[in-house]
Amino acid sequence: MQNLTKGSPTRGILLFSVPLYVGQLFALGYSLIDTRIIGSILGESSLAAVGATVSLSELLTSFEMSSIAGFGIIVARYFGAQDERRMKQAIGATWVAGSAMTLLLSGITLLLLPQLLSLLQVSESLRPEATLYVATVVATMIAASLYQVCASVLRSVGDTLTPLLFLILSNALNVALDVALIAYAGMGVQGAAIATAITQALSALLCFLYMRRRFPQLIPSLADLRPRREVYSELLPTGLSMGFMMSFVLLGTFALQTSINALGTNIIVAHTGARRITMLLFLPYTVLGMALATYCGQNLGARQYRRISQGIWSAIRISAMWSIVAIIIVYVAAPLCVRLVTASSQPEVVDNASLYLRVDVLFYFVCALICLLRNAMQGFGDNRTPILSSTVELTGKVLIALLLVPSIGYWGVIVCEPIVWVLMVVPLIAGTLRNPVVRQKDRK
Repeated sequence: MQNLTKGSPTRGILLFSVPLYVGQLFALGYSLIDTRIIGSILGESSLAAVGATVSLSELLTSFEMSSIAGFGIIVARYFGAQDERRMKQAIGATWVAGSAMTLLLSGITLLLLPQLLSLLQVSESLRPEATLYVATVVATMIAASLYQVCASVLRSVGDTLTPLLFLILSNALNVALDVALIAYAGMGVQGAAIATAITQALSALLCFLYMRRRFPQLIPSLADLRPRREVYSELLPTGLSMGFMMSFVLLGTFALQTSINALGTNIIVAHTGARRITMLLFLPYTVLGMALATYCGQNLGARQYRRISQGIWSAIRISAMWSIVAIIIVYVAAPLCVRLVTASSQPEVVDNASLYLRVDVLFYFVCALICLLRNAMQGFGDNRTPILSSTVELTGKVLIALLLVPSIGYWGVIVCEPIVWVLMVVPLIAGTLRNPVVRQKDRK
C-alpha cells in the first residue's frame, strides 16, 4: 500500500504512476500486436472489420473501466481518512455495482447490436466479421470487469505494482492465444476476442487470490456487500460521473467513426493504425490522470487540501515534458510506426495516418490538461465540470462528423480533435481555479 497524503507530491505521483504506466504500456503493446496479428494473418479486410467497430467496443469498455475507477476514488478517500469500516463497505459496493452494471450493459448492447452496427455504417462486406468480433467482446465483458474491480481496489490504496505483474502475465499469454486461436484454430477475429477474455479472467482470479492472502482487509464480508444508502450516495455519483464523462468522449468518437467508415477501407485502416499509435503517445497523460484521481481522493479524505494543488502542478509539468518528446517521435518516425502497426505499405494508408499524427501531436499538451484536470476534479469531488467539458467534446465531434467530414474528407477528421480540445479545456481550467477545495488551506 502507498499513502499519498505524505511526502513529496511529485515523488508520490511518479512512484504511483510508473507501475501503472508499464502496465498500460503492456496493455497497449498487446493492442498493437493484436492489430498486427489480425492484419498480417487475416488481411486488411479483417483489420478493417475490427477497426470499423473499435469505437463501439472502446465506448463500452471505457464506460465500464471508468465507472469502476470512479468507485475506487471513494475507496481511496476512506483509505486516506483511515476509516477501514467504510472502506470495506465501499469495496463491497464496488463489487456489486461493477458486476451489475457490466451485465446490464452487455445485455442491452447484444440486443441492439444490429442497430448499432447500422448506425456505425459498417459496410455489408465487413458486417459478418464485425458482428462476430464485437458480439464476442461484449458477451465476455464481465471478465474484464472483475479484473478492473480488483485492480481498482488495489490502486485506490496505492498498490499499482501487483496489477502490473498480473497484467504482464496475462498479456504474454494473450499474444500466444491470439496466434493459436487465429492462425491454428481458424477462429478468425473471434479468436482475438476470446483470447482476451480468457486472460482477463485469469488476471481477475490471480488479483483476488493475492488480495485475500496479502491484504485480507480489502476483501469485503457478506455484510459489506449489503447495499447502504450512505455508501452508494457517494459511490454512484462519482463512478457514473466518470463513466458518463468517458462515454461522452467516446460517443463523439463513435459519431466520428460513422463518417470515417464512409471514406473507404484504406482510410479505416489508416485511422485505426493512427489511433493505436495515438493511444500509445497519450499513455503518460492517461496514467498521470489516473494517479491524480487517487492522489486527490486520498488527500481529500485526509483533508490535505494544499497537497491537491501541489500534485496538480507537478503532473502538469511532467506532461509538458512528455508533449515535447511526443512531437519529436511523430515527426521523425510516423510512417515507420504506421507500417509496423498496420502491416500495410499502401501509400494512402501510410500517408493519411502520418498526416493525422503530425497535425494532432502539436495539440497534445491541451489534451494533457484535459486528462489531468478532469481526473483531479473527480478526485476532489467535482463531478459536474468534467461532464460539462465532455459534453462540449461530444457536441463538437457530432457537428464536425455531420458537417465537416462530408465536405473535406479525412482532413475533417484530422482537425476535429484539436478544435474540440481547445474548446473543452476552458471550463476545466476555470473550474479548477475557482474550486474551493483547491484554494483552501489544510484543516487541522
